[in-house]
Amino acid sequence: MKANFLILLDCSVGELIKIRLSEEEKIESESYEDFEEFICTLEDKYNFRLSDCSWMSCDVLSERSY
Repeated sequence: MKANFLILLDCSVGELIKIRLSEEEKIESESYEDFEEFICTLEDKYNFRLSDCSWMSCDVLSERSY
């Protein structure tokens, strides 16, 4: 999967987590058949629990705040 950003909505604490994947992380992600398995490897590094989160990946990050 080609993704530059990983966006997580942590429902347990009401937190939005935006991660810009490094080149190494992008290369590593391609070795996994399921992108979600790769995300599980990032839990400790970025301090989240995937079981509490909804996630999406994208190439270009666009934000709106109201």
